[in-house]
Amino acid sequence: MTPQRPVQVSKREAEVLAALGERLSNVQIAGRLHISVRTVESHISSLLRKYGAADRWELAEESRRGTPPPGHIAGLPAARTTFLGRAEEIATVLGLLEGERLVTLLGAGGIGKTRLAAAAAEAAAPAFPLGGAFVDLVPVAEGFVAQAAASALGVTQRPGQALEDAIARRLARGRTLLVLDNCEHLLDAAAEFADRLLTACPTLTVLATSRERVGVQGERTVPVPPLPTGSDAERLFLDRAAAADPGFTAARADVAEICRRLDGMPLAIELAAARGASLGAGGLLSALDDVLRLLAGGRGPVERHRSLRAVIRWSHDLLTEDEKDLFECLSVFVGGFDLAVAGAVFPGLGAGAVADLLGRLVDKSLVVRTAEGRWRMLETVRAFAAERLVAGAARGVVRRRYLGWAADTAAELEGLLDGDWRARFDAVADDLRAALAGAPPGRAEVPHRLARSLGHLTYARRFLDEAPGHYREAARRAPTPNEAALDLRDAADAAHALIETGRAFDLLLESAEQSRSAGDGDGEAVTLAFAVVTAERHPSGFDTEIPHERLRGLLARARAAGDARDRVVAAHVAAARAWNHGAEKVTPDPSLAEDALAAARATGDPVLLSAALDASGIAALTEGRFRAAHRIAAERVGLLPAMPRDVPYTAPEITDTYHMATACAVAAGDLPAALSAARLAASDDLIGDRSPVAMSTLVQALVLMGDLDGALSQAGTLWDACEDAGSPLAWTAPSVAAVALAHGLLGDEDGLRLWRARAERIAGDARSRYLASYAAFVDARTALRAVRTEEAPALVERALAAFPPQDWYRGYARAAGAELAVAAGLPDAPERLAAASDAAAENEWAAACLARASGRLHRDTGELTGSARAWERVGARHEHACTLALIEDLRADP
Repeated sequence: MTPQRPVQVSKREAEVLAALGERLSNVQIAGRLHISVRTVESHISSLLRKYGAADRWELAEESRRGTPPPGHIAGLPAARTTFLGRAEEIATVLGLLEGERLVTLLGAGGIGKTRLAAAAAEAAAPAFPLGGAFVDLVPVAEGFVAQAAASALGVTQRPGQALEDAIARRLARGRTLLVLDNCEHLLDAAAEFADRLLTACPTLTVLATSRERVGVQGERTVPVPPLPTGSDAERLFLDRAAAADPGFTAARADVAEICRRLDGMPLAIELAAARGASLGAGGLLSALDDVLRLLAGGRGPVERHRSLRAVIRWSHDLLTEDEKDLFECLSVFVGGFDLAVAGAVFPGLGAGAVADLLGRLVDKSLVVRTAEGRWRMLETVRAFAAERLVAGAARGVVRRRYLGWAADTAAELEGLLDGDWRARFDAVADDLRAALAGAPPGRAEVPHRLARSLGHLTYARRFLDEAPGHYREAARRAPTPNEAALDLRDAADAAHALIETGRAFDLLLESAEQSRSAGDGDGEAVTLAFAVVTAERHPSGFDTEIPHERLRGLLARARAAGDARDRVVAAHVAAARAWNHGAEKVTPDPSLAEDALAAARATGDPVLLSAALDASGIAALTEGRFRAAHRIAAERVGLLPAMPRDVPYTAPEITDTYHMATACAVAAGDLPAALSAARLAASDDLIGDRSPVAMSTLVQALVLMGDLDGALSQAGTLWDACEDAGSPLAWTAPSVAAVALAHGLLGDEDGLRLWRARAERIAGDARSRYLASYAAFVDARTALRAVRTEEAPALVERALAAFPPQDWYRGYARAAGAELAVAAGLPDAPERLAAASDAAAENEWAAACLARASGRLHRDTGELTGSARAWERVGARHEHACTLALIEDLRADP
C-alpha cells in the first residue's frame, strides 16, 4: 500500500478546524481568532477543498476524528489478528475496483467476506482521494441503512433535505469508496440505497459483501471460496492455534486433515484452533469425527454451512454453564458492547467476573475484541447464540434487561448533549433501535421512555427523517394521554424541522385530541391554536391549503377549551386570532398582531415571542413598511441564541427567522444586513451551509451586492438543495431568479434563460406570490445592461405594474423599470420615473437606483455621484461600478 500524504494545513487553518470541532459559528470563530468573518469563510473553503468535505459539519467530524488524511476510509475495522491468504481474491477485487462501479463479494456466512472486504478497501484507499466509509450492516434494522452510512461518514441532515441526499453530496465530490458489509438481511434496502447513490454520484464506487447478489444494474460479483487446503487453510489454523497456545505443535498431516474436514471455512478453522491448546491436534480430530459424522457424503455449499454450525454448536457445548449463560445473553446485542453493558444483561456478577468470562469467550473465538476496546459476536455466531437464548427459559428476563439498559443508556446520552456525545450515540444507536423494536407491544413506561429519548437523540443527531417516527412510537406507548399529547407535539415540531408543515398540522390535531381525552383543556387550546397558526403562516408546506372556515372552527375550539388567564394559552390564542383574521393565508391583522406580541412578551418564551414578532413583521410587510419589518426581523435574530438546537420545539422559529431576516433586509434594501443574516444561517448547527434556507438567502444577497462570481459558485448547490427537497420550495424562486440576474449582468444570455426557466418551474402555481415582481426586476435590470430598446416598453410596463404594497420585491422592479425607461429614451420616461418614486421610501437599493435614473435623465453628474455614494452605503459594488462608469461617460461626452 502506498503511504498516504497527510493534509497540509496552515496554523490558522488548524485553529479554524479546531473551532469547527467545537461547533462555533463563523462569527464566534472570527471573534476568538481576531480575524474577519470573510477570512474565516476563506479558511473554511480551503479546508473543505483539502478534505473533500461536503460542509462545515463534516469538517467538524474530521476535527473530532483527528483530521485523517485524504484516502481515509472511515469506519474501516482495525484487524486484531493476521490476515492470511486471499492473494488471488484481493488482486481480483482491486482490479475490478479500478473500473467497475459496484463490486460484490459473494459467499456463505463465516467464509471471510468481511475480512477480505476490509483488506481490499485498505489496499485500494490510495486510489480514492476523497476516501469513503466502511458501513457494517449487521446491526442495522430495515429502514436505517442511510443512518448507518451517515454515522460512518459524519454526515448530518438539514431542513428541506433528505438524509440520502446529504450522503450523496458528501460522496459526489470526487472519487470515493463506500463499503456495504453484510447486505443479505437488508437486500432490497441495500440495493435501493446503493442504486440511488451510484446514480447521484458518478465518481462513487461501492464494494458490497453479501450471501447473494445485490441485484443492481452493472454489478460485478466475486465469489469468495473456502481457503484452499494444502496452504492458506493450514496457515490460518497454525496462526490461531499459536495465538491460543504459543507452544502448540502438530503434525502437518493432522492439521491438513482438520482443515479438510472443516472444508476450509475460516470461521470453523478459527473456532477449532482455539481449542487446540486444550485438546491437541489428535483430540480435535476425534472431536470432529463426532461433530461431523452426520454430514458425511456431501461437500457442497449447504454442507459447508451445516458443518460450520456444527462446529459452533460443538464449541458452545464445551463451555461451562456460566460461559453458556453469558454467551447466550450477549446475543441480544446487534452491535458491540463493553464490559458495563455486558454486566447489565448478566447481573449478579462483579465487573471482574464478567471480564473473566468475556476473556474466556474471546479465547474460544466465540466473541471478538475490537480495536476500540469493545466486544462483539460475529454474525453467524450471534445467530446461533440467539437461537439458544430463544429456546431457553431466560429469554424474557434477558430481553427486559436489554430494554432497561437501552432506556437508561438513551437517557444518559440525553444528559450529554452539550458535550462530545455523537460518537457514543452512533456506537449504540442500532441497539437502542433494536431494543425498542423488540419491546412487547402496548403502553408501558420503559419502552415509552426509550422511544421519547430516541426521538430527542435522533433529532439532535440530525437524523431529521427518523425523529418524528420515534415520537409517534412514544405516543403509541405512552402510559397516559397527557404524555401521548406531548409526544405528538414533539413529532409535529420535528416534522416542522423538515419543512413538512402539512404533516405537522395533522400531528398537532392528534395531539389536541389526546389532551382532550386527558381533560387537559389548556393543552388542547395551545395545540389547536398552534395548528391554526401553522396552516395560516406556512401554507406552502401543505399539499392542499386548509380552508379558512375549518381553521376558524379550530380556533373557536381552542378559545373554548383553554383558560384565558393562563399566559401561554393567551399567547397562543392571540397569535391564532391574528393569523386567522382574514380568509387569505399569510396575512395577519396588524392590530391583533400587536395584541399577540404583548401576550407573547408576558410569557418570557423566546419561541413564542419570535412567532409573535413574525406576525407583526408580516403585518408590516403587508402594508409595505419594509423598514419596520426589517427592524422586527433583526429583533428575532437577537432571540436565536436563547433557542436550543437539540430539541424540535425551537425548529420552526430558527428556520423561519433566518429566512425572514434575509428577506426583510432585502425588501428594505439593506444588503449588508441581508448578507450577515445569510452567513449566520449558514453557520447555524440546525441550518447548515447547504440547506435551502441558507443557500437561498446567501445567493440572493451575493447577487444584489454585486459578488456575481461568488453567487454563481454557489448556484449549483442552491439548485441541488431545491431539487433534493421532498416538496417544491416555491419560496426559493426569487433566489433562483437571482442566479439568472447574475448571468444576465455578466452578459451570459444562455445562463440567464436557463435560470429564469428554473425559477418559473420552481415557483409553479405560486408564481404570483413569490416570483412575479422579482422576475420583472430581473428582466428589466438585465435589459438595462444592453439597453434593448425594442423590448423596453413591455418590460417597463411589467416592472411598473400594480404590484401590491406588500410585495417584497416591488421596489426593485419599479426602480429598475423606471431606469430602463430613461436609458431606452422612452417618451414617457419622466412620468415613469415620477410614478416609481414611492419605491425609494422603503428600499435603499431602489432609492440608489432611482437617483441614478434621475441622473441619467437630467445628465447630472451631481445626482449620479449621490447615487454612487448610496450604492456604496448599501454595499452594491456592481451597481456602484456601473454608476461610476456612467459618470465617466457623461464627463467624456457632456
